[in-house]
Amino acid sequence: MTKINDLIKELREKTGAGFLDCKKSLDENNNDITKSIEALRKKGLAKASKKSDRAAIEGAVGIYSNKNITALIKVNSETDFAAKSNTFLDFLDDLGKLLLENNANLSKEEFLNLNYDNGTVQDFFNSMIAKIGENLILNDLIIKENKNSNFAFYIHNSYRSNIGKIISIVRYSANEKSDDIETLSKNLCMHIAAMKPESLDIDDLDKKLVNNEEKIQKELILNSGKPSSIVDKILEGKMKKYFSEVTLLNQTYILDQDKTIKEIISQYNSSNFKLISFDLISL
Repeated sequence: MTKINDLIKELREKTGAGFLDCKKSLDENNNDITKSIEALRKKGLAKASKKSDRAAIEGAVGIYSNKNITALIKVNSETDFAAKSNTFLDFLDDLGKLLLENNANLSKEEFLNLNYDNGTVQDFFNSMIAKIGENLILNDLIIKENKNSNFAFYIHNSYRSNIGKIISIVRYSANEKSDDIETLSKNLCMHIAAMKPESLDIDDLDKKLVNNEEKIQKELILNSGKPSSIVDKILEGKMKKYFSEVTLLNQTYILDQDKTIKEIISQYNSSNFKLISFDLISL
């Protein structure tokens, strides 16, 4: 049995084909590696690994949820044509179902190494690469626990009810789930998809990023010839503008340009609405 497993491993490494396809080909060709490679090539299942060198900049994002977790998964393809195909979309849905069945917070690497159909998820990717004829990459994976919170999401340029080019999601808590709260949370998702904030609030920004921005702005002010006595004051204004652009709570609300997101949320104090976090995945 060890010898057979070694042959399967060798064939997979040489062709990029899936576990079951390699096993079947070896069985049909008396464990002859050369003949098995030729047979896989004739079936269009070999050399999927060579496609992995090609750029994959298109694709789609899917959202999947059960009572325990909510997951976002982004898979890239080479062309938009492939991403819109039912073959690709069914593949993405199969990955989503597997995530829900596993019911755990996984990294991309852990997910690709999961057992799937007598092989692994990576084998499943390889078989789909051969079938679709394009490189496919698991680009992003976000898994959230649903405990003690609610989720709302928005899909832009949708291919299916749960799949599109952009998906934004907010996690929030509230005393009650009213129509107003559902509308607010949905609108916040739309805002995030449009404005693409980098963090929820100022304290959530990467400190190195903030320090770097301060250095750049200060240098620009000094180079403009402004008196040194007012540099700090100008810098304060520049950084306030920067924070209003990159942090969600300080951004101007796209549906009411006179208010920030923080001010909009404050109008729902009676519902004790609290925005916990957000995520955005886009092509």
